[in-house]
Amino acid sequence: MSSARVYASPVEVPTHEVRIAAVNSDRILRESALAKAAQEKLKQEFSKRDQELQTLAKTLKAKSNKLDKNAITLSDPERKRAQLELTQLDADFQRKQREFSEDLNQRRNEELAAVLERANKVIKQISEARNYDLIVQEAVYVNPRIDITDDVLKALSKPNSGL
Repeated sequence: MSSARVYASPVEVPTHEVRIAAVNSDRILRESALAKAAQEKLKQEFSKRDQELQTLAKTLKAKSNKLDKNAITLSDPERKRAQLELTQLDADFQRKQREFSEDLNQRRNEELAAVLERANKVIKQISEARNYDLIVQEAVYVNPRIDITDDVLKALSKPNSGL
């Protein structure tokens, strides 16, 4: 068995004060004018398709109610034809609804990524201007004293911010 000797070397301690700040990304995505504009853009972009889906859902429900009400009086071939039509309409509705959700989620992610990209540029500008060594996002706890989210929101509301 050999014995090893461990020599401790002194740890270098920074000679300047480390400056740390924190940013709440969720607040930026909820409260920034940029995020609100993105939400409005998505609403306008998808409102027509949403209305079409709502109309299709009402048609589907009306035909289903009509079939339920008249099923007893319909002949067997008429009932089967109506059920087939209802099944096809439901499948079409489900497909359109799924496509709508996928498209909306994709566009939302694109818009939110653009907002975060602009926010990160602003955060970097603030960091450089105030000589921060570290800026943390998504922390479990942040002392309000080091939270610069309000400053980022203000900077984002200015024209051409983060460009």
